[in-house]
Amino acid sequence: MTTIDQQRLARVAEAAYQIRMGVLEQGEAQGEGYVGQALGIADVLAAAYCDKLRYRPEEPEWDGRDRFLLSIGHYALALYAALAAGGVIPREELLTYAADDSRLPMSGMATYTPGMEISGGSLGHGLGQAVGMALGLRVQGRGDQLVYNLLSDGELNEGSTWEAAMSANHFRLGNLIAIVDLNGLQADGRTETVLNNEPQQDRWAAFGWQVQRIDGNDLAAVLTAFDVAAANAKVDGAPQVILCDTKLACGVPILESKEKLHFLRVAAEEWPVAKEQLTAGYQGQEK
Repeated sequence: MTTIDQQRLARVAEAAYQIRMGVLEQGEAQGEGYVGQALGIADVLAAAYCDKLRYRPEEPEWDGRDRFLLSIGHYALALYAALAAGGVIPREELLTYAADDSRLPMSGMATYTPGMEISGGSLGHGLGQAVGMALGLRVQGRGDQLVYNLLSDGELNEGSTWEAAMSANHFRLGNLIAIVDLNGLQADGRTETVLNNEPQQDRWAAFGWQVQRIDGNDLAAVLTAFDVAAANAKVDGAPQVILCDTKLACGVPILESKEKLHFLRVAAEEWPVAKEQLTAGYQGQEK
């Protein structure tokens, strides 16, 4: 694995910590939410929004930006925290999460939130939209702008996702990078028992994609995977996928140990403990 510069790693690690803290603040404001998934994917979002993506925080609709599509709309609180870390929305706005008249609804909606590229409710539509965006950018002569699509392992149960995967290879969308959160859990239980979709590497490769599989909570591995994907991106080439094995509620032991992690309801007295554990773990990593 390529050695990652330590200053770069430390900067993105700080961003991942801030994203996780932002997730906990939003969860505390509502007392519940899809907190486990959001904590698990924080390292990926930190690498994206605080290191790799080309965008202008003060101009979210800048034409020259890379696109980051959140196919899994219920992960919205994770993306909100990333947008705050990247300077797109004010940090204090996170406390309005899922409140009446907030720009930060529980499920991501492009009409409400600056920097939210698509509305993600029903699963299975994100990769198809990413294919359309990537193709559209190439037709406009802007194929050097990359389209990233974050989706989940449970979402791979949807046939429309695989139709989009087939289309991406057919159109040779080398400017498209999919990121799959493999946390192993969905609403009805473990992904492997609901509808097993392993071996992931072989399936994506069979559809003509370049595949990387990494520990999605190993920040150095995440940064390296983003570097490789960006280096391999082409206007006309194979699409790419980064398969990220993640741990639900990563970094917060009191939440990691809970039985029902798909949608967390947390007692009021547990939120301060969760924040203390997150901070202690981060400070321990710094030493």
